[in-house]
Amino acid sequence: MGLSILAFGQVAEITGTTFSFDHVVDTNALKLALEKAFPALQHVRYTIAVDKNTIIANTLLNENAVVALLPPFSGG
Repeated sequence: MGLSILAFGQVAEITGTTFSFDHVVDTNALKLALEKAFPALQHVRYTIAVDKNTIIANTLLNENAVVALLPPFSGG
């Protein structure tokens, strides 16, 4: 079974709200796979969250991880 991914905002407009990828082991590989499958993402800023934690460095992914693609947002 592939890694399930949730997308929100402008990212979801490009990718759809849920989809999956097979054989993605870390967030660097995920980003490459995303931009290959959805070239418009190369021009969009987004944050990757794994298990409800935003990530800033490459992170290993397991098949049970919950991955979300989040558009830019501001506090308030």
